[in-house]
Amino acid sequence: MSRTPTKAETKDGALPEADRLDEFAHPREVSEYFGHGAAEQALLDAFNANHLHHAWLFTGPEGIGKATLAYRFARFLLAHGSQGNEETGGMAIPTEHPVFGQVAALSHPNLLVLRRAWQPDRKRLATAITVSEARRLRRFFGHTAGGDSAWRVVIIDRADELNGAAANALLKNLEEPPARCVFVLVCSAPGRLPITIRSRCRTLGFSPLGESELEAAVSNAFENAQMKLPDTGRMQAALPLAQGSVGRALQLLGAGGEDMHSRLVGLLGTLPDLDYQAVHGLADKLAAPGAEASYELFFSITQEVFARMVTHAATGNGAIAGEEALAARLKSPRALAQWASLWETVRRAKAQADALNLDRKNLVLGTFFRLEQTARQALQ
Repeated sequence: MSRTPTKAETKDGALPEADRLDEFAHPREVSEYFGHGAAEQALLDAFNANHLHHAWLFTGPEGIGKATLAYRFARFLLAHGSQGNEETGGMAIPTEHPVFGQVAALSHPNLLVLRRAWQPDRKRLATAITVSEARRLRRFFGHTAGGDSAWRVVIIDRADELNGAAANALLKNLEEPPARCVFVLVCSAPGRLPITIRSRCRTLGFSPLGESELEAAVSNAFENAQMKLPDTGRMQAALPLAQGSVGRALQLLGAGGEDMHSRLVGLLGTLPDLDYQAVHGLADKLAAPGAEASYELFFSITQEVFARMVTHAATGNGAIAGEEALAARLKSPRALAQWASLWETVRRAKAQADALNLDRKNLVLGTFFRLEQTARQALQ
């Protein structure tokens, strides 16, 4: 889960976190775990064999459970020390166990989490994990318990957000790891990490959840948040769009993403003659005060639709929920290249608009205007 909060503080006064979604539980507060049994078993096997590597790199798409397993693993190590977990045969720690509450509150003395920090002067999260965050490692190892049986755990979430100086500071610790310390690097773009860091980690790859696992995880998230589960129709529409990501499914359901996708596909189906009354209605909705999340979701959904359409046109696979008909119009190599170029143009325009705080409605209208122009050229 990776939506950046827009408010200076959450309702309970806690600082915003990049990977917390609205009222849903943070990954460190989740006791249940869905999927990725092979990854969990690999960690348990290494632990029980007394061959636990000092650094693990969890890789895979966003929102599929990497951070949840990182905190689950941390609780297990902090609670069990040098002992195995023969009683349960897994990593589950009861929610009433003191370590569970300490990890949830980030108050356990032997746990350090490095992530993008909240900048109170700018009222936003930092754009990267900076060297000032990484320097906390020195203080952590200087003051935490490092006895014969006590484990220390460092979680970096997300590791691909480390800037150069922070990555160098981390590398020094990976090269000469303290005794009985485990580093867990949560990462969605491992290619952004220096090879010197990747080479010192054991990599565990995570794949998107299957349909039944995804539905169970989403239902559990709503139950834990004491929120009413969306009706069956909304769930059936949103889950395929989530592409196996719990975080993405919660984003979509929280902001009406399944309806936005349906509206977008319907509008794209009218190309090259757009219904501009409908376009203006959508643009007004996305530009309204307090609609920042919907605005961001619109552009991410648009990007995903484009990617799936191009993939389907090239391979015959990947399109979902009405996108097949759109992809059928992109068969020629010339059209594919034009659509790919269009999205890069839209991406740059959005980045510029965000940086300069330009009018959101104009950007949405401009995006549809570019769509119409490209369609006229590509579909001639």
